[in-house]
Amino acid sequence: MTRRAPQVVAMGGGGFSMEPDNPLLDEFVLGLAGVDRPRVCFLPTATGNVATYIVSFYEGYSRRAEASHLDLFVRTRLDLRAFILGQHVVYVGGGNTANLLAIWRVHGLDAILREAWEAGVVMAGISAGAICWFEAGVTDSFGPDLGALGGGLGLLPGSFCPHYDGEAERRPTYRRLIGAGELADGWAADDGAAVHFVGREVAEAVSSRPAARAYRVERRPDGASEEALPTRFLGGRS
Repeated sequence: MTRRAPQVVAMGGGGFSMEPDNPLLDEFVLGLAGVDRPRVCFLPTATGNVATYIVSFYEGYSRRAEASHLDLFVRTRLDLRAFILGQHVVYVGGGNTANLLAIWRVHGLDAILREAWEAGVVMAGISAGAICWFEAGVTDSFGPDLGALGGGLGLLPGSFCPHYDGEAERRPTYRRLIGAGELADGWAADDGAAVHFVGREVAEAVSSRPAARAYRVERRPDGASEEALPTRFLGGRS
């Protein structure tokens, strides 16, 4: 593969699993690969490889890409490095972020994903599959109450919060955690919105829904502030 700039697409929500009839975010991810029919690997680790989730991925991607998935519970692929580095896109599904990170590290996939990102494989994901690329994020990995989670892969600095408008407690919890210094400054995305990073810098925010937005959230002396990022609606004029 020709070496390209490192890229991450961190989705707050949306894509094939949440918007099966709205392919705008998925098409955006595929377009970043730079080839007509990219190789795309789905990592369903965070849900323990729920079969319906894997089927949804193939239904959403197999017509437009060379789709595959990686099972770390029943391993059939011995050379993970060669497999991952041979992809154009790695797409990580939602679920339990803490479990995802622990399982990746047991198999050495954390280091492989970093190498692939540095080599230009596009890293994308929704919810847990977005948080994982950062140093930290907001999670429900340990129960129904949201809390701070550290120990992310750290490809990108700071923290991330998905489902910013889709789950009632996400926004106030993220603002509280940042304001209290329990999470580093970071980014948040509504369902249907994503932040595209090239290297470690924001290239743009995009959305599959006209009203969906992404945000920069930072600690201030009196709590936390949020600033909406200019967000490009992928469906045309909003």
